[in-house]
Amino acid sequence: MFAIMGATGRIGGAAALELRRRGRAVRAIIRDPAKAVALAEAGCEITVADIGDTAALTAALGGVEGVLAICPLNPSRGDATAEARVSIGSLAQALEAARPPRTVAISDYGAQHATGTGVTLIFHHLEQRLAAIPGIAFLRSAEHMQNWARSLRAVTATGVLASLHHPLDKRFPTVSAADVGVIAADLLDAAGPPPRILHAEGPERTTAYEVAAALAGPLGRPVEAVALPRGQWDQVMAAAYLSEDYVRLITELYDAHNAGRIEVEGGDIRRGTTPLAEALAALVRPAA
Repeated sequence: MFAIMGATGRIGGAAALELRRRGRAVRAIIRDPAKAVALAEAGCEITVADIGDTAALTAALGGVEGVLAICPLNPSRGDATAEARVSIGSLAQALEAARPPRTVAISDYGAQHATGTGVTLIFHHLEQRLAAIPGIAFLRSAEHMQNWARSLRAVTATGVLASLHHPLDKRFPTVSAADVGVIAADLLDAAGPPPRILHAEGPERTTAYEVAAALAGPLGRPVEAVALPRGQWDQVMAAAYLSEDYVRLITELYDAHNAGRIEVEGGDIRRGTTPLAEALAALVRPAA
């Protein structure tokens, strides 16, 4: 059996369903039982445990052959970094007590850097804290294609895609979140132990211009990519109900992106299969 944390999210949900598709037993670890209907219908064992409840999480991780470890971030809380560090500490204690033979922990591109990467520093800390866990592997995810959903309302209203990626023709790694889950399931279900550090990104890298073009089709209108001036980042992100601390973290992250620091470490890249246009079209349909 495999224990999947965050099983109602995009990554955890895709991993759980992929393992069930392969006929593998899955324990879906969730916080809200009301969101577990699809997982239960797929044959998952449902276990309720919050990452902050070390005792409950330890019990949920016990007796399995592999764990997908996901540390949630809350962009609306006052101090996202402090909250994440508490969650990481609880996760580490639970893994140390439960001792699963194999753990795949979701991390982030750029997690090798100890300074100057904003949100990604949380995942640097996660890797440092979990490094001594036996059988641990870190799957560093590129920026999720689904993150562009935050821009949909403004793009639909104005036809302008305001990008924090500068310059607009700079290619950057991106991946569908569901593909990260499928890659994680493959690593958990593999015959041998996975490499210590792996990276997940999509079939090809993209640019802000290509994101705008991919949105234009399903929206049924032209979309122009515009580099949002650096001095306007805070104002725009605050309007999206992000906490002041999280705005700072995102600002530092995109400064690092634009400096070329959010990159792979080594050459082990696992590629998802979902094209950018397909992922963005799926975002537009429910929004419409």
